[in-house]
Amino acid sequence: MSQDKSPSIILATGLAMFSMFFGAGNVIFPLVLGQYTESANIWAISGLLITAVGVPFLGLIAMSLFNGDYKKFFGRLGPIPGFLITFVIMGLIGPFGALPRCIALSYATAERYFPTVDITEFSFFACTLIFILAVKKNRIVDVLGYVLTPILLGSLGVIIVKGFWLSPPAPESLLQPKESFLIGLKEGYMTMDLLGAFFFSSVVINCIRQDHGDEGGLSAKKVMNLMLKSSAIGASLLAMIYIGFSFVASFNAALLHHVGPDQLISEVALTVLGPYAGPVAAFAVSLACLTTAIALACVFAEFVHYDLSLGKVGYIPSLLITLFISYFISALNFIEIVRFLTPILQVVYPALIILTLMNLLYKLYNFKPVLLPFVIALLLSLADYFL
Repeated sequence: MSQDKSPSIILATGLAMFSMFFGAGNVIFPLVLGQYTESANIWAISGLLITAVGVPFLGLIAMSLFNGDYKKFFGRLGPIPGFLITFVIMGLIGPFGALPRCIALSYATAERYFPTVDITEFSFFACTLIFILAVKKNRIVDVLGYVLTPILLGSLGVIIVKGFWLSPPAPESLLQPKESFLIGLKEGYMTMDLLGAFFFSSVVINCIRQDHGDEGGLSAKKVMNLMLKSSAIGASLLAMIYIGFSFVASFNAALLHHVGPDQLISEVALTVLGPYAGPVAAFAVSLACLTTAIALACVFAEFVHYDLSLGKVGYIPSLLITLFISYFISALNFIEIVRFLTPILQVVYPALIILTLMNLLYKLYNFKPVLLPFVIALLLSLADYFL
């Protein structure tokens, strides 16, 4: 029975991985990249694919080798450093960063076409909807994989296909290939997908086991095999969307010159599809933000429930706390949230990449050094940012 169910599990899990990762940053930053790098976008998108696709899925696989246990993964740095890093990352992907960023971008897109809607009303509605879908946490992969993702892919696909078909050639860029590549590499940090990968893995592993009808008997090798195949689907979908969005923005860079990041998807859709594109853009962005926000709300609520309160605060109250904080942070506009996150991510991200590689080498080859490489990477990132 397990063998017969594997293909459908792989497809559903791969689609769910895509939808978990694909949120506000994944909509905007490929567009920002194309808008800025113009004809040099091919070099820029190459850099972004490394940090926004390759690295997060490497993190997902590395976490799978730890059976999705982030305490053991970060615990290799030591009990106190491990907990502090976990707390910071959880806050960034949860109610103090990525989660309200999803809501803020969704509002910024909808505001253009529904100017009478207030941010407080919009955020309340979004948080309520996230709560309803996140409270049934055991069915999250089914909801994302079977229902929301196909609609999202269809909406984004329309924009990309018509963008390639109708757009003029990209304006000539003054950027050198190396400069464009490095811009893309750092822009990939802003998707925050590696941070999400550390905590999505346990959700994915649990759902693979549940969908397989497994009561603990599914071998680690089988789970890893299903994870790798599912990751190939999720990573491929992400890469195609990133490439498509970045090139469509680069083709239309002359028209997007003065457009802010939070309005880019609306403007691109309007330019490519015409005056009836507003609802399409708003729908696509809202879905992308919603699917990621559900997963982020789940993992942070579980963190509050199990780690911060040690079980004293239930999952549902923890989820309410998560969304309560997110509601107020989302009142900041998208640009302000991004401005807050940028220096933190540029400093922390390279060190987390090194940690991922060290833990992967540890599991595969028993390579034990971890704290020193992590600290060196952190110090080099600090020096690069401030000097």
